[in-house]
Amino acid sequence: MLKEKILQNLNTALKEKKELEVSVLRMLSAAINNRETEKRTKLWREKPDFSPEDLEKESKLTDEEVMEVVSAEAKKRRESIEGFQKGNRQEMAEKEKKELEMLGKYLPEQLSEEEIKKIVQEAVSKVGAKEMRDMGKVMQELMPKVKGKADGALVSKIVKGSLEA
Repeated sequence: MLKEKILQNLNTALKEKKELEVSVLRMLSAAINNRETEKRTKLWREKPDFSPEDLEKESKLTDEEVMEVVSAEAKKRRESIEGFQKGNRQEMAEKEKKELEMLGKYLPEQLSEEEIKKIVQEAVSKVGAKEMRDMGKVMQELMPKVKGKADGALVSKIVKGSLEA
């Protein structure tokens, strides 16, 4: 499982005294643990008769859910890079880029812009979208196909471009 791989890499980084990698993996591990806690709390509220062992077992994140956590952390890094560059803080932007690069090891390969455009065109023709108000239908069709493999903002931009054309 992905969570175990992250924890193994954290232990290795600790032994090898790789400070930045340790920092990023600890942050990622904490984010995963937070998501598991949220899931456990929600389960407990819905099914208060569950035993603690059942709650623990049921609240473990699947690889897909761990991937969502990694994607969310990567998105935070991209936004930070943008902000630091606008604020003329290159040293901070560089640090965030290195962190993003490390997070990228745990994400599936990202689709190129051309691949996204092709998938968007297929979705537009499948739902018969002709104008901007059909964007929701197109996004609903698209997102399961590109989830975790493409930045949502980029997908949205491409969909808008294809519907305006």
